[in-house]
Amino acid sequence: MPKYLFEAHYSAEGAKAILKDGGTARREAVGKAIAGIGGRMEAFYFAFGGTDVYVLAELPDNVTAAAMALAVSQSGLASTTTRVLLTPEEVDQAAKKPLNYRPPGG
Repeated sequence: MPKYLFEAHYSAEGAKAILKDGGTARREAVGKAIAGIGGRMEAFYFAFGGTDVYVLAELPDNVTAAAMALAVSQSGLASTTTRVLLTPEEVDQAAKKPLNYRPPGG
């Protein structure tokens, strides 16, 4: 299954909910949501700085990853950035893919 990195940023109201319910409750809720759409959460970490949470997950496809990101964002309590992760083998395959590409000005 493809892997995705979700970066979440909590609103002030979202941060208040974390303080109220706790970090482990949030991790369990996210894991349950991911499992419910056919995925598996590999890691969940809170962080300092601009990103509040990092979630590493396996999901069936990009559509499922988009559904997860939309569900989080529509709550208004957090926003997400979703990154599709590639294995080194996938990059090898991409490097060997024939392309007829002309760069700008070329």
